[in-house]
Amino acid sequence: MNKRKITIDIAYLLSIGMTIGAVFILGALTAAVVFNSEFYLSIPLLSRYEEGKIMGEIFRRFSYWAYFMAAVIAIYEVSRYKVMQIDKVSILSAIASIGTLLLFSAVYTPKILEYQSRGEMAMDESFEALHRGSELDFKILLVVLSILFVRRAYLMMAVKR
Repeated sequence: MNKRKITIDIAYLLSIGMTIGAVFILGALTAAVVFNSEFYLSIPLLSRYEEGKIMGEIFRRFSYWAYFMAAVIAIYEVSRYKVMQIDKVSILSAIASIGTLLLFSAVYTPKILEYQSRGEMAMDESFEALHRGSELDFKILLVVLSILFVRRAYLMMAVKR
């Protein structure tokens, strides 16, 4: 196995691992702190709407990384397919990862930002449904990226032997 291929494989696994970490940190830790700011600031300075605007900007910036990772996953997995180093689990988790990354970045984030630009009065039941959908998409993203990471690491080890 040549050194270039090993470097690409390791960089791919690291980028998937970083994305898993980012999804976990944004979903579990950052959102929990932002939406409970009064607990950390001792007084309620921000409304739920203002907290949502902060979180929206964070997710807008994460979307750039999500677009990049969707492209990286697609290119890498197609290259593995061409040399027959892929199986059903890795291709399905790659497709699901690309789909959830693009769904979050190209659909949910822009629509949520659009609602926020209309003002606090635009936050109705349709916004709540959209927000719940984005939360579910983010959870699915965490799971499918984790499956892809584990399966791709396993396949890399199997090829080495």
